[in-house]
Amino acid sequence: MNTPPIGPVVDTTPRPLPARVKIKGRYVELEPLHIRHAADLWRAASDPRAGDSWAYMGYGPFASEDAMTKFVADFSTTHDPMAWAVRPVATGVVSGWLTLMEIQPKNAAIELGNIWFGPAMQRTRAATEAMFLLLKLAADDLGYRRLVWKCNALNAPSKRAADRLGFVYEGRHRAHLVVKGRLRETDWYSIVAEEWPSRRDAMLAWLDPANFGPDGTALKGMAELRG
Repeated sequence: MNTPPIGPVVDTTPRPLPARVKIKGRYVELEPLHIRHAADLWRAASDPRAGDSWAYMGYGPFASEDAMTKFVADFSTTHDPMAWAVRPVATGVVSGWLTLMEIQPKNAAIELGNIWFGPAMQRTRAATEAMFLLLKLAADDLGYRRLVWKCNALNAPSKRAADRLGFVYEGRHRAHLVVKGRLRETDWYSIVAEEWPSRRDAMLAWLDPANFGPDGTALKGMAELRG
């Protein structure tokens, strides 16, 4: 009698839920999102360059500071997604947010998503470290074995970010969602447990001050550091 193929045995212990705590890095501090962050976030969102940053988000842009404040007041109280405000050390001003979401303790799977960075923070060391800190929290501190990234299939910057961080493309969900009245197809990416150490080490090497020249340009890219 032939036995059908089945997956390997794994540790079935449910992973802990993330805690709403401050996380400190070299270039950035992550603070549990709170209504007190709304004023800084409104200023970041008021940058004339911020318009396109909302194109693929499920919310925004916001018509007024009051509208953003109401959104932040609600968003800051959800447990999934769980949001952190991002405060770059260089400026001391909250300039964005990001979340852990689709949290599945029994499957040891968790997603990094809902990433919104104001224009001044985009493509900075602080932005990269903010993402790294939550991935490290999920993988190293909480033991999640599947880290997920997904984005609108038309969102080229998000897809480049996933590739840069070492996420592996898994495929596309066609006609997946309706967002702001428009059909969305979704591209899926992941980092699994056996891949995480090389991704973590490359991110740490990229973030090392020794990897930057006098003008602040990275000497080696993350893909190069992964080898």
